[in-house]
Amino acid sequence: MTNITLYELDGCPYCAKVVSKFDELGLAYDSVMVPSSHSERDEVEDVSGQTGVPVLVDEDHDVEGMSESDDILAYLEETYGDAAA
Repeated sequence: MTNITLYELDGCPYCAKVVSKFDELGLAYDSVMVPSSHSERDEVEDVSGQTGVPVLVDEDHDVEGMSESDDILAYLEETYGDAAA
């Protein structure tokens, strides 16, 4: 079990960029697939205050509901990539 959760949607290009970064860094994470309808994304809204995806939660680093794929990519690189070394 991991303490990183990614809320994502099948076919979402922004989510795919984040998943690729997870793969590149060899990071394990829990994936939560959200409904395609924004009105049904209660769990994402509870976590992040909005219904867009991707959304990242990293309990080990007190990250709760980070949105915007570019912000997530930068965070993952800074926290877990070469920049963290």
